[in-house]
Amino acid sequence: MKKRLVSLLWCILAVSFALSGCARNEEKTTQPSINNEKSSEEIQTDAVTLLVWCGSEEEKVLLEEMLDAFKKQNNEIKFNITVAIESEASCKDTLLGDVKNGADVFAFPDDQLMAMIAAGVLEPLVDGDKIKEANLEGSVEAASYDGKIYAYPMTADNGYFMYYNKKYFTDEDVNTLDQMLGVAAKAGKKVMMDWTSGWYIYSFFGGAGLELGLNDDGITNYCNWNGKDGKTKGVDIAKAMLSIANNPGFISSNDDDFIKGVKEGRIIAGINGVWNATVLQEVWGEDYGAVKLPTYTCNENQVQMSSFAGYKMVGVNAYSQYKDWANKLADWITNEENQTLRFERRKQGPSNNNAALSEEVVKSPAIQALIQQSEFAKLQRVGANYWDPVAEYGQALAKGNVNPNKLQSLLDTLVEGITATQIK
Repeated sequence: MKKRLVSLLWCILAVSFALSGCARNEEKTTQPSINNEKSSEEIQTDAVTLLVWCGSEEEKVLLEEMLDAFKKQNNEIKFNITVAIESEASCKDTLLGDVKNGADVFAFPDDQLMAMIAAGVLEPLVDGDKIKEANLEGSVEAASYDGKIYAYPMTADNGYFMYYNKKYFTDEDVNTLDQMLGVAAKAGKKVMMDWTSGWYIYSFFGGAGLELGLNDDGITNYCNWNGKDGKTKGVDIAKAMLSIANNPGFISSNDDDFIKGVKEGRIIAGINGVWNATVLQEVWGEDYGAVKLPTYTCNENQVQMSSFAGYKMVGVNAYSQYKDWANKLADWITNEENQTLRFERRKQGPSNNNAALSEEVVKSPAIQALIQQSEFAKLQRVGANYWDPVAEYGQALAKGNVNPNKLQSLLDTLVEGITATQIK
């Protein structure tokens, strides 16, 4: 899809500021001034003051260790660095609410990139070629727009795959969802997938080749999931999902219920992400396994399930008074050594090529499953109107009592909500 830069930037900019409640016109249009930055001479005599945002208390502890090493590496400079917790999910809205007083360095998920570029918070990185060479292709793509890199890739693990208990499943069993459901049903157990989330439900439609994405305005969506033409029709996928929902080996549940079910022995496999790898390994022990998503039966064909791929990155506020040092710090936080450290401490998959090939990462079943699934994954580029309609659709099918003759109508309502021009 070709994007028109002007319409994309200004449309997203308008919505971003409307949501954040920012009413200062000068912040909407004014680009950072060179005068906002401290000169090299000032930096040598004044303390370099930086505010860093991270997403959790666990990340803060790790980050402060990285900062101590950064200060020792640059011991000729006096630093005054403050670390504060700001949810990665709300980073964009908080930052755009007051860009000039926001963090100098911040972590955020890749789906916030375009809004930050539009607002002028992120600028193309000077050392883009170096970053491109050092990181996985997907993470670089996620941090880029129009051929330029705007943020430092940090993790490449925000996706999903299949966890399974080897006590019940063979390597061959996990190739197809049909076989997994059959094994689970025979054992009186369940295979889990969350059908209340559009993040996971995308896997059925994306795998079958139906289309979903952002329009040129960067806000509204296009979607043909109710399509009546082509090899695979929307109703074919809906019928396949309804069949899965009615299988006694299937259950739809959220993260908390998934882990609870695993601990209680009711759930023996589930589609989830790396954040639950540690607890699942503790419960299943030597029987712990992870693999790419299986195929599912759709219109008598086996279709490989797709997925959304997600990445986290570190941005530098273009309004930072110490932008040069902010960039050096962001580069430090995301370098090979610290991405390796982040995996060792928090099991977060690295985007750095060398870190991703380290012995510990290669031995991680979850990370390897994510890498396998990446071949069938797509960047999450959808507007706000995607989530609620898909959640309603998934919940309706998960009950297993939808009239098959009503599936086309259900899909039409779904697509109408996804492609609505009025932003909810």
